[in-house]
Amino acid sequence: MIRLSGKVKKLKKKLSKEKYGTSHKISLEEAKHIFEAGAKQLIIGSGQNGSVELSDEASEYFRKHGCTVQLLPTPQTITTWNAAKGTVIGMFHVTC
Repeated sequence: MIRLSGKVKKLKKKLSKEKYGTSHKISLEEAKHIFEAGAKQLIIGSGQNGSVELSDEASEYFRKHGCTVQLLPTPQTITTWNAAKGTVIGMFHVTC
């Protein structure tokens, strides 16, 4: 995960795994960990084949905070991230 400051942090995947039994579905709890005040965009690399998805609760959480989400297969996300402007958080699923 790349924070607004540019620092790279490890994602707390166990937050979603506890709820859904997988780290491929982003839970509300994980969304709260990912989001930072002031972020206007979240770019998610959903794995090589697009395995990661947002739960409805996580999607609504980002929407309520005015943060748009782009969910793309990780190879496409890299280009999107490099072209992004403004207050953007990046999360890249790279294990599958």
